[in-house]
Amino acid sequence: MAARLTPPPFNRGAARRPPVSHHHPSIEALRAAVTSPRRVGGIMSKKTFEELFAELQQKAATGDPATSRTAELVQAGVHTIGKKIVEEAAEVWMAAEHESHDAAAEEISQLLYHLQVMMVAKGISLDDVYAHL
Repeated sequence: MAARLTPPPFNRGAARRPPVSHHHPSIEALRAAVTSPRRVGGIMSKKTFEELFAELQQKAATGDPATSRTAELVQAGVHTIGKKIVEEAAEVWMAAEHESHDAAAEEISQLLYHLQVMMVAKGISLDDVYAHL
């Protein structure tokens, strides 16, 4: 009978990822652009899902890929955006398994950003998605 291979236990101290803000400067820039927090659905929010989508559509249409991460991703195309979505989904999973509530929420926000960038690149509207919820 073959020996069973098991992965090593998660070691929080070994090979830690850099802080998220260093890993995703585009998200940090997106956060810096928002200046007026408000209450949405009982939660303090800087921007609604719909507001973010409208902003991303605008940046994709008029932004310079040299200065706008959103415009850069849309110009790079579906394959590049798809790779980012897969990467972000894995980071959500790892944060949910091994990191704090806030770290998981931050990773989820980055996944949502990249999903919306994919929607913009493919010409998929929020209503197109809402029709399937």
